[in-house]
Amino acid sequence: MNVRMEITYQTPKGTETAFTSDEMRAPKALLIAEDLQKTGRVSDIQFVDNHDNSWNMKELSRQMEEIQTEPHNITVYFDGGYDLKTRTSGLGCAIYYEQNEKAYRLRKNARVEELESNNEAEYAACHLALQELEYLDVHHLPVTITGDSLVVIMQLKGEWPCYEPQLSRWADRIDNLISRMGIDPEFNLVSRKKNKEADHLASQALQDIEITSTTEQSN
Repeated sequence: MNVRMEITYQTPKGTETAFTSDEMRAPKALLIAEDLQKTGRVSDIQFVDNHDNSWNMKELSRQMEEIQTEPHNITVYFDGGYDLKTRTSGLGCAIYYEQNEKAYRLRKNARVEELESNNEAEYAACHLALQELEYLDVHHLPVTITGDSLVVIMQLKGEWPCYEPQLSRWADRIDNLISRMGIDPEFNLVSRKKNKEADHLASQALQDIEITSTTEQSN
């Protein structure tokens, strides 16, 4: 989770001023705040996330303890493929996360028939991955969302316009899902080679091989 610090500083003679820090990871912010408190000149520190949720030091420390018991440090890989001959799509996603000091990998794929293009399949795969995060009860955390579709990544980042109605509807679904969970997405474009796990899951879906699994990973 990323936060910024809003600090009230007081000089020895009682003059006060306020500072706002850059955004940083919550554990780092807590360490800096603890150091600042040792000066004896900080009268108040609040931690604020991108959704304007606010905590004091005690509350944020408790929040970080609770996060350890929930999925966090999440990276999502997604990929979609479209078979023009059969007019079917294969969707695949792999989700890496930590929980209770252990690392996990979730794999999920799906075969669908109502899509009309490879780009639409890519969007649907991203939506599938986010639905899996919602099932894991992920909320108000940063999530890295990784794919090899230049169109989908650039449109979801808001750097490219989305003119096609079908793709626009998928983008709206994804935006609504992200907003509902309160997550902070970082969209990451990679080569197909670096996205081969999600690509393989999508290919398996097209072959009607269903994959749904969660496994613990060695550190």
